[in-house]
Parts: sequence; C-alpha cells; structure tokens
Amino acid sequence: MRIALVNPITRRSQGYHTIGRYIPQLGLSVLAERVRGQHRVDIIDEVFGQEQTAARLTRDNYDLVGITSYTSSAPRAYEIAALCRERGLTTVMGGPHASVRPDEAQPRFNAIAIGECDDCWPQIVSDAEAGRLATRYEGQLADLSAGLGGAAQDLQPVNGKYDVGCIQTSRGCPVGCDYCSVTTFNGSVVRRRPIKDIVDEWNRCDKPFVFVVDDNFFGLSNNDIAWARELLTELVKSGRKRLWFSQTTMNMGQDVDSLRLAYKAGCRGMLIGFESFNPETLKAYRKGINTKLLDRYKQMVDGFHKAGVAVFGGFIVGADEDTPDTVADTTLQAVHLGIDIIQVTNLTLLPGTRMYDRYHAAGRLQATNYPDDWERYSFTETVYTPSKMTGRELDQAIFEIRKAAASSAWVWKRTLKALWRNRSLTTALFVHGMNQGWARMARAQMATDETRFDPPTGGKRAEKIRRAFAFFHGEPMAETEKT
Repeated sequence: MRIALVNPITRRSQGYHTIGRYIPQLGLSVLAERVRGQHRVDIIDEVFGQEQTAARLTRDNYDLVGITSYTSSAPRAYEIAALCRERGLTTVMGGPHASVRPDEAQPRFNAIAIGECDDCWPQIVSDAEAGRLATRYEGQLADLSAGLGGAAQDLQPVNGKYDVGCIQTSRGCPVGCDYCSVTTFNGSVVRRRPIKDIVDEWNRCDKPFVFVVDDNFFGLSNNDIAWARELLTELVKSGRKRLWFSQTTMNMGQDVDSLRLAYKAGCRGMLIGFESFNPETLKAYRKGINTKLLDRYKQMVDGFHKAGVAVFGGFIVGADEDTPDTVADTTLQAVHLGIDIIQVTNLTLLPGTRMYDRYHAAGRLQATNYPDDWERYSFTETVYTPSKMTGRELDQAIFEIRKAAASSAWVWKRTLKALWRNRSLTTALFVHGMNQGWARMARAQMATDETRFDPPTGGKRAEKIRRAFAFFHGEPMAETEKT
C-alpha cells in the first residue's frame, strides 16, 4: 500500500510549533518503522507549512492516510480528513485527541485508533489493504522491551527536512499532574526499551543534535536512575558523539554525578516543569515532587549547573491562586533562580485530564464551541474563567512578558549567564539557540497580540518585568518577590 502519515498543525499559535529547529513528529516515525518493510510510507508534516498538503493527498499518490493530532490541531485534522474523503481516500485518526474524544473523531474518519498504536498499526494497514477496515481499534501500552518504540530515523517528510533527531528511550510518567495528558495516554508506569536497541538507533540517526523525548529521562526511583546511568555509560562508550537534550524532574539536581555522566554523553539541557513557586498551586496541580522540593529549588538548579547542564524551566500561570502580577513575579523569580531558558505558558485544560473534567463540571470553560474551539487550546490563550482575574487580564500579562522576551538583549543575557554558570561553551550555545527560538515565537505572536492588548504601562508589574529582562542586574530579591 501507499501510505501517507500526516502531522496537522494549528494555525492559531503563530510560530509555536516552529520556534527553532524542525523536530520530527516521533509517533509518525515509529508507525512508519512498523510497516515500511512491506509498504511505501511518506510523512507530510505541516510544521513546514500547509501549502503542499492538499496537492499531495490524492488517489494517484496514496491508498491510506493516517492522521495524528494533539487537541489544538484537531480542527485541522478534521479539515484534512474531509478533503481526503471527498477524494475517496481511506482515513485513520490516532493520537492523544482521538484517544480522549473518540466519539467526536469517529464520524469524520473511516477508522480511529485509541491509545498507543505500535501493536495494532500493522493490523490496521493489513485490514485497510484487504478492504475490511474496522471503525475503531484499541491500542495497548506497547511492550517496549520486545523491540517496539523504534523510529524510522532516515525517513524525511516529503514536504521538508528535519534538522534535529528524535529518539525515545521510555514511555510513561508516574507523576500524574492534573493538567497533563501523558499519564492518561502512556500510563503511570515507566516502560523502557532495551539499551542495545536504543544505542543501535542512536547510531543510525545522522543528525548532529537529538531531542530525547522521554517524559522523565532519569525517573524518580533509584532503579530508574540506575538504568539511566547504564544507558549513559553505554552512550559514552559506543554511542555516536552528538549533543542532545531531554526532560526530567528537578530531583536530579541532587545527583550531580549522574548529571555529569549525562554531560559526558552529550546532554546540554533538561526541560523541567517547575510550574509555580506557590505551594498551594503546586498542590492544586498535584505536582507532589515539586511541593516537597520547593524550598530547595535553588539548590536543585545549582546541581544541574555544576554538571554543565542547562535548565529549561517550564512555568504554568492561571491557577486559582494566581493574579496578573503572578506572571511577572514568576519570571523575576526564575531569573534569580538561575534558570537558563524560561517558558511561561497559559494553563490549558486538555480533554482527558482531571483538571479539564473539574473545570468543565464547574462551568468554567469558555471555549466550548467544539470542535472549532479546540484550536484555541494551544497554551497561548486563556480558555476558561480564572479565579482572581479575567482571562483577558491573564493574556495581557503574558503578552507583556512575551514582548520583553522578544528582545535580542534578553537572549544574549541568558547566553552569557549560562556560559558563566555552566562553564561550557556548547551549553551556552544550546541556551542561545533555544532562547532565540522563543524570541522568534514571541515576535510572531506580536502581530496578533498588539492588536488585542494595551501597550505595557508603568507600575510594579512593569518594574518587575524591567528588572527580570534587564541585561545586567544582580540585586537581591525583596521578600515580597520571594512569595
């Protein structure tokens, strides 16, 4: 069969999906690897634009079209499916959104696949080829120890070219934050691939930089950390030399030896979900590990820096304890904490999460014209009624931070400070590239935001933003800024 695998992209989040380099949609590469020995598989990835999609999806080119989708790109996925059905193309939808909204997706596709589809994808393709495609398939949590989870590292999209590699060593996250859909989709138990399989795929990948997409690379238990150290040791010994970054929890800041081993293996950054400096907010998010380590945030960040590993800090604003000033307070505290790359996003209630269910039951969701409004669930817009401010006030506060983050001075400030803290030129270059990407995203958002919001004015919030984004400042935090 001739198969097209499509990654649709929402048009509302200007620049969000293409802020820097082009990173593969790993799920599609994994599915391609499962069947391309018997079938021809192409990837169409709309991170490169939507211009070529319609021209390529024809009966002359393909027999089967598989479409994945996160929530924000679901309307675009449905649009592509309608086009395909008009042309007589068989369509299948999978991914996180179809898995939590199967009844919504089902009428728009010939079939849907729920959950992880490593095991059932070959059956779906076989059924489509034989003309007996079922309307719904239920995937199981893949047995990664049995050889599943590997991606087609050499497969490039027909409409562009990836310049970053993407590899997964494990799936599942035991943290189970209320706003996150990972545990719903991938389970709470961490499943790991055989180290030999990972290293083999690592060496097949020809990209100079790799994103290791694990939700928690090191894990939480001693056994998890021991496994990660074994993998890192093997990468140092026999892995292709390259730089990479991944995601983990902040508890690793107390294990400098493991972080130094990661640095030796090429790691230059870790994305960590700090989320908030407010203990009540962390409790509401069910971010238990952060609650326990809140008074040791600085010690944890310093631990990463001692090993030469940059800290990419993620923060979510809009919880019930937050006010418009929380955005500026969070950014200023993150700067004083020494976080190298700072990402502040709107709290986004994703379907399939406990938080979405609570807000929906309480009547607090404002963007409910589904499926069209799913496009607004992009982490850049408030789609619910906050407790201590309006949605517009929260968006205005984030706009003010985004406007400041668009400056070249901010990018260079983070680069120079990263060089000083980490004592590593390659780490500083990683920080520079990531902050350049966020600056590009901020500038892309400006075209829309500046028509919606008032220019930043004076006052305490503006002063905090000025201090956070000043090229040089070393003044100690006031006690009111620490709380």
